[in-house]
Amino acid sequence: MFNQTNASFEHNNVLLICRLIEGRYPNYEAVIPTTNPNRLTIDRVALLNAIRRASIFTNKANPQVRFRLNGQELNVSAEDLEYSNEAKERLSCNYEGDDMEIGFNSRFFQEMLSNVHVEEIRLEMSAPNRAGLLMPSVVDNADEDLLMLIMPVMLQQ
Repeated sequence: MFNQTNASFEHNNVLLICRLIEGRYPNYEAVIPTTNPNRLTIDRVALLNAIRRASIFTNKANPQVRFRLNGQELNVSAEDLEYSNEAKERLSCNYEGDDMEIGFNSRFFQEMLSNVHVEEIRLEMSAPNRAGLLMPSVVDNADEDLLMLIMPVMLQQ
């Protein structure tokens, strides 16, 4: 069933009812950065596992991981100053751009990487205080267009 305000779908013993919402929405395309000269290409599983290991040592209220990018190397680190815990890991990658240090929420990053089923991902960034774009490095399915926006966090010194 479909009308001006509702849509409903029924399959087997499941009934799903959706309300159609009208209104003005912000221009979401305006927040997607278009100029990203810094590009990281890396094995998705290797990065996901490094972030998982490092996140064990983050502050639970602020689960931030730090990326240091230079040359063909990504250093992933995390620390909890309250308990004097620290984790550091070095990964090989393909990085094109200026050396950069940027922080991300480890939980959000893990969630994104866990839901992309490709071998390699690409992270495009413009600056440490601007949103980055996370996407598959190679598109296998022409019918699928996947783009994820990840906001950096302010690094604690």
